[in-house]
Amino acid sequence: MQPAQISLPYFDALLEQLGRGEAEVEEAFGRHVHWGYWENPAQADSSVDDFAAAAERLCQRVYSVAHIKEGDRILDAGCGFGGTISSLNEHFNNIELIGLNIDPRQLVRARQEVQPHGSNQIKFVEGDACRIPFPDASFDVVLAVECIFHFPSRVEFFQEVRRILRPSGRLAICDFVPLPVFKLVGKFLEKFGSAYVGGTYGRVDSHFTLADYQKLAQESGFALTCQEDITLNTLPTYPIVRRLFERMGKSDSANVTASIELISRLRLLRYLILSFAVLPNS
Repeated sequence: MQPAQISLPYFDALLEQLGRGEAEVEEAFGRHVHWGYWENPAQADSSVDDFAAAAERLCQRVYSVAHIKEGDRILDAGCGFGGTISSLNEHFNNIELIGLNIDPRQLVRARQEVQPHGSNQIKFVEGDACRIPFPDASFDVVLAVECIFHFPSRVEFFQEVRRILRPSGRLAICDFVPLPVFKLVGKFLEKFGSAYVGGTYGRVDSHFTLADYQKLAQESGFALTCQEDITLNTLPTYPIVRRLFERMGKSDSANVTASIELISRLRLLRYLILSFAVLPNS
């Protein structure tokens, strides 16, 4: 089985643990590999099953802003193990679901774990989200759940999404978005802290602000239709991820996660859900 074409050290660790049959890792990350959403964070109980339910809520919250309907053809870019595809498959009928990922190892698991229900169609495809291997105007919805910061270029991704979306198309994403004052710190981390952060999460572009997204949307032929700050709702994720890293013997990764938690609690780094609609005549 070929490795990913980009460095994904946290997926390397997860796949190793899943291959060993580690029950806690299976429950936490066997379906979704992203943060969780708690309506009331004070009620989070730090258990793995609570986190798994929160991760499911987060993906549902992201795709809800794309206003998915029966008959839609949907691309999930950076689909991971197929968790978002699986959720959509369980909640909608007569939709076509395509998961795209650059890492063939993740797609092997997705194909094993996710089977279509009813009249739904599901396919998993290996490919680059900045060079999407589908023709123009061939999708109604594109999703990117907590992965866009790994892509080589947000600009190229948006251009590709605009190309493959139909005139009524929608795009929904979630991303870690810095405040403008923190943008310089994000650039510093990218230049000087790549070994520190990259050793855990791989390449991460952490300096794309909300203003950058607004400009990118306009230049790419989109209207920004929703922006929701759910930073506080995601904070119970961090202790769980830190604990799992520590149990894997990866104290450096636990420390990296603690650093991200700190800047998130300080509200310098926000977790946003953003949705976009294709502009008429764009």
